Amino acid sequence: MSSAPFRHCSFYWKGLIKINTLKVLAKSIREYKKASVLTPLLVTCEVIIECIIPFIIASLVNQIKAGCEMSVILKYGGIVFALAVLSLTFGAVAGFTCSTASCGLARNLRKDMFYSIQNYSFENIDKFMTSSLVTRMTTDITNIQNAYMMIIRLAIRAPLMLIFAFVMAFVMGGKMAWIFLFVVPVLGVGLVLVAYNAIPLFRKVFKKYDNLNSSIQENIKGMRVVKSFVREEHEQQKFGAAAQDVCADFTKAERIIAVNNPLMQFCLYTVMVFVLSFGSYTIITSRGMDLDVGQFSALLTYSFMMLNSLMMISMVFVMITMAGESGKRVVEVLSEKSTLANPENPVYEVPDGSIAFENVSFKYSKKAKKMALSNINLSIKSGETIGIIGGTGSSKSSLIQLISRLYDTTEGCVKVGGIDVRDYDIESLRNQVAVVLQKNILFSGTIKENLRWGNKEATDDELVAACRLACADEFITQFPDGYDTHIEQGGTNVSGGQKQRLCIARALLKKPKILILDDSTSAVDTKTDASIRRAMREYIPETTKIIIAQRTASVEDADRIIVMDKGSINAVGTHEELLAGNEIYAEIYTSQNKEAASK
Repeated sequence: MSSAPFRHCSFYWKGLIKINTLKVLAKSIREYKKASVLTPLLVTCEVIIECIIPFIIASLVNQIKAGCEMSVILKYGGIVFALAVLSLTFGAVAGFTCSTASCGLARNLRKDMFYSIQNYSFENIDKFMTSSLVTRMTTDITNIQNAYMMIIRLAIRAPLMLIFAFVMAFVMGGKMAWIFLFVVPVLGVGLVLVAYNAIPLFRKVFKKYDNLNSSIQENIKGMRVVKSFVREEHEQQKFGAAAQDVCADFTKAERIIAVNNPLMQFCLYTVMVFVLSFGSYTIITSRGMDLDVGQFSALLTYSFMMLNSLMMISMVFVMITMAGESGKRVVEVLSEKSTLANPENPVYEVPDGSIAFENVSFKYSKKAKKMALSNINLSIKSGETIGIIGGTGSSKSSLIQLISRLYDTTEGCVKVGGIDVRDYDIESLRNQVAVVLQKNILFSGTIKENLRWGNKEATDDELVAACRLACADEFITQFPDGYDTHIEQGGTNVSGGQKQRLCIARALLKKPKILILDDSTSAVDTKTDASIRRAMREYIPETTKIIIAQRTASVEDADRIIVMDKGSINAVGTHEELLAGNEIYAEIYTSQNKEAASK
């Protein structure tokens, strides 16, 4: 037989039970250490008692054979009953502590993963698909939970039962017990071959799970588009193909794992045939001198115990095989360190809303060949209103994401209040930079609860004031429940324009030194857009306001307008200056105001 399977299996097992992986997962046991330690101790007691019972029963059989009195039978029966109750008690308590420990580990792992993801930078998040993170927090952690439950109970019980039962079988049956040393290597070889073939399939199938969940997520988010284009059948076929792909790989893996059962049955029946035939022969030929009926009955019981233990080991093996890959996937998330970190002595106070870009170049990934931003030099005074305009893909959003340090620059530096943003405490900086992104998100809850994301201590009067600035109060007051109106997940029960105005109000509640509106008035009419800009200019004059827009009407009254083109600043000036001297701006303005231009 080739040694390749054993070499490869050794490699897989090293990956499966990598010490670093176990250390990271073990950190999440925490308050459940007591239950985790108590379970093996209880199981040990249970096993010891179970192994004593057949020995006592064998003695009882011999006493009955010798013609003992009823009092002796009752005595032995009472002992066996007491031991059985004690064993049952230990087993029941072990089951309780085991479930507590395994469910607790799963709870802590999900909590730790969620907290870890919350600390990720955008660069970290870009490494993982959303669907992959969901799979890891659900399916993968469930696999780890089941494996841990088996490890602290069955993985302790089975080997101990195997050892104790073998010792007792050797004591009771002598040389006949050596049959068990024959079947164990057979089983071991079988398990090695199963691992060699099954583990790569499990590794592959979990990646396909990610893709399957991604397909589901994409379909649900784009349901309106799917129905608008009557593409339900296409999506069903696409999902069916992905589900069938997962099913095919899982079926292959399960077929390989299923070999465990016939292999165990082979070992079981081999031992039973040997013990029954050879044991019966020994009793008859030696007339009970080498092996009596009591010893034979105990030997049969210990045989069942050992083979049952082997079955348990096989089950544990299967579960750990599946959980090994899940463990590595979970540890990947837990071990991922944010690419953004506070300096040793961070600055906690942002002096003002001034912004300076000094020789800034930026790319989203170290592997990227092209810079998203190149050689940006820009100075913005505190309180200025700056408009940013440019074509799709000109890196307008990339520019403003560096201000609140959602990403770090690749070259050069960005300063806020005259201080490099990398010298600030990240939370303190972001509390002074309010960003309303292109994709506005509202969370399930009331309007008040959503607004207080900007300031959890905000009073009702402050909420109303912010909403008036954002022109949101006018539609909120028309709802029957007003500010207590419930918002569905994602804000599906409000229009796009209403959602944008609520998000602007939420940002205003932070009372920031810098307010960034990233194309966040695109869904409102020009009159409302103008009202919002006028309100901000009048009521928060000291706040630096940066407005990214597709339409020139949203930025034409700004102090200065920045024209972006292919990741660089093409021009900076007022509306009149750019209209007269910048080709890109003039073209955008003309295309949006054809009638005015023709007059």
